[in-house]
Amino acid sequence: MKAVQFSRYGEPEVLQMVEVPDPTATPEEVLVDVKATTVNHLDLFQRDGSRPVPALPFTPGLEAAGIVVEESQGFHAGERVLTTRATSARGGGGYASRIAVAAQDLVRIPDGVSFEQAAATGLTASTAWTGLFDVGQLREGERVLIWGATSGVGSIAIQLAKQAGAWVMATTGRDDKADVLRKLGADMIVNYNQQSVAEAARTVNGVNLVLELVGSTLQDSLNACAPDGRVVLIGNLGGQKATVDTQSWRLKRVNVLGPGIMHTTPANEEHVLGLVAKKIVQPVIAATLPVEQASEAHRKLAKHAIVGKIVLVHG
Repeated sequence: MKAVQFSRYGEPEVLQMVEVPDPTATPEEVLVDVKATTVNHLDLFQRDGSRPVPALPFTPGLEAAGIVVEESQGFHAGERVLTTRATSARGGGGYASRIAVAAQDLVRIPDGVSFEQAAATGLTASTAWTGLFDVGQLREGERVLIWGATSGVGSIAIQLAKQAGAWVMATTGRDDKADVLRKLGADMIVNYNQQSVAEAARTVNGVNLVLELVGSTLQDSLNACAPDGRVVLIGNLGGQKATVDTQSWRLKRVNVLGPGIMHTTPANEEHVLGLVAKKIVQPVIAATLPVEQASEAHRKLAKHAIVGKIVLVHG
């Protein structure tokens, strides 16, 4: 079978299409022909070595949407399925054309949801759901600040928060992305390169909940909170370290919570896929490329010029 791998760390050019042996499934696994995957920032960090992988060569791709090859563990041949744990499957991640997945890591894709939509939904939407509701306990009428609002997680978090009756402040570093965020439902859009996010939040008496996807902006998140606010640490796109003023944190009684992007569950993935099937929320797909163009997809994501997800499809 074919797979896009890297055998050394480096620039996007280290991603190469290679021939590798087909995986064979154990009795606890399900063979899946992969039709679509996505590009996550973690893929970039793994490729450049800033998040070293267990062993080289390595096949990236956290999500994999595809078709069950043969009956196993209650899944039937021809069923459409999704996993967000593809990199732990045998055969590699979603950049591979076939993987052997633990049955417990698979969910069925509802009718009316394409492979591309499923791949773009799985990890991002379930992460957003986990951060907003399971951990953040967002309630109707609350004010929520979403950092990295143009990312896959951020773009669907806006929609989920609005569906829950929240008021949403979304951040971006580019004015040309504001219209898209407005169409997704954001009530206030702040360009953090031109305006203090904390000052903007103070004009609405602070926010009750922050989805913190950047990491290095933690102090800004604390400053933006109303008393007794909550900050949910989802990611660290801006770096793994942040300096904070503990006095302001303590006086505001802000709770800082950290589920992280991998603390999602198949149950949440099924739930958000159902929301997509009902057209309650929709993943934002910035571009769809053949998996052979994975290097170009990595370059696009690294430029931070897109809104939503880049999807890679297998022919």
